[in-house]
Amino acid sequence: MYDTSDFKKGLKVEIDGKPFEIADFLHVKPGKGGAFVRTKLKSMLTGRVVDQTFRSGEKVGRPNLQEKQMQYLYKDGGSYCLMDNETYDQIFLSEEQIGEGRLFLPENIAVDVMFYNDAPIGVELPLFVELTITDTEPGVKGDTASKVTKPATLETGAVIPVPIFLNVGDMVKVDTRSGTYVERAKQDTK
Repeated sequence: MYDTSDFKKGLKVEIDGKPFEIADFLHVKPGKGGAFVRTKLKSMLTGRVVDQTFRSGEKVGRPNLQEKQMQYLYKDGGSYCLMDNETYDQIFLSEEQIGEGRLFLPENIAVDVMFYNDAPIGVELPLFVELTITDTEPGVKGDTASKVTKPATLETGAVIPVPIFLNVGDMVKVDTRSGTYVERAKQDTK
């Protein structure tokens, strides 16, 4: 059990049998009456954010969460197949469970899968992934200082703005949290 004094951003709690993550909180000590804590809770099942107020000292549950590293194998229709690296068991997750990260999910990448009561509820991608550009307008040689961008389609199907000097076949580093171009990735010289 957690006490309201344990609250911090990112803490995972269980309320009414459902897992939530504390997105924001504020301890309030009014001049009259008891202290309380105002929170914004993000549902780990639906992603919805709700406001909830707790009396100071009130207890909340600790959710039964486990995190397991798995490997993303392939997409089959609307399902994503992941394999446990230790037992080689495979599970299928829906697009909703994968979330927006599915746009930056290359095959054979290691991801962290969150389980609640032994059922998968979400995936956390690495902060950065390296993806190959599969379609874009031809680059302009020597124009590297410009902040001008052009749309580029990546191997996963995501379309992001990239600098105009990049071409088809170039590898780029992408921030999975914001879906933005970070830098040109180092090419393997084989």
